[in-house]
Amino acid sequence: MTRDYELGFILTPEVNEEQTRAILERIEQTVNNHGGQVMRVNQWGRRRLAYPIQHNRDGFYVFIDMVLTPETVSELDRMLKVSEEVLRHLIKRRDPKVVQKEREEREARANAALTAPTEDGQAPAEENAATEEASEMPAGEENEAPVVVDAEEDNYIPPAIEEETIEA
Repeated sequence: MTRDYELGFILTPEVNEEQTRAILERIEQTVNNHGGQVMRVNQWGRRRLAYPIQHNRDGFYVFIDMVLTPETVSELDRMLKVSEEVLRHLIKRRDPKVVQKEREEREARANAALTAPTEDGQAPAEENAATEEASEMPAGEENEAPVVVDAEEDNYIPPAIEEETIEA
């Protein structure tokens, strides 16, 4: 029996893009090996922590929506506990009613976007959708279904904290 989960974790600020991609690939591989599916990956980027964790004031935030079996949750939890790059993590089961509503809204928006005429009055812009999906897709994942996070879904994300330089 699969259920919807959300995984949120904070990486150390010293982690580079390659290391982040490796961690995400390990998580995705674990999920796929146990019969699950990654629905969406949302990387917030580097943000200020509320309090220092292991002498770090900043962290790299990542949130992943997944469909998993309960056995996979324990495997992901074990994997994230032993990872030195992960400062904190939380795996939370999502409410099925909310998830179903989100999926219906996303499908309705996608159908409306495909059937709406362009500004020129021409046929639906399937080419624009394909290029938009290709731009959202990370390198090396061409044969996997892309996860597109549109602007409406990202409205709840606060802007990144810019570091201030202190002059002595």
